[in-house]
Amino acid sequence: MKITVETLVKAKLSLVWTVWNNPEDIRQWNFADDDWHTTKSTVDLREGGTFLSRMEAKDGSVGFDFEGTYTRIVPNEVIEYRLRDGREVKVEFIERPDGTLVRETFDAESENTPERQRQGWQAILDHFARYVEAKG
Repeated sequence: MKITVETLVKAKLSLVWTVWNNPEDIRQWNFADDDWHTTKSTVDLREGGTFLSRMEAKDGSVGFDFEGTYTRIVPNEVIEYRLRDGREVKVEFIERPDGTLVRETFDAESENTPERQRQGWQAILDHFARYVEAKG
């Protein structure tokens, strides 16, 4: 099963692309709710390159690594990657007159319900949009 989330970021495509792929910025926006944060981020943005975001509860009670390998990169258009567990993700960046549409389509996992996964990924995407717009 594939799940899609998207948001319109009121910013130029070049800024959206840069913030999406910059480890320092990722640490600022990559969380689903305010009790979590990203403590470490690495990005090797090339086909065959890897990425990692260490996501942790702020109280230190739990954390996990969100990591994978880039399988396709079209600058300012598409990023595709395979997560460590084999699931695939496609991120599209679509320039529009009113900003940049960011659309993520990902393979669902079996641990959480599809709706919970949709909500979590959408929350992160919404934090991303607010962060970019504040920067822009």
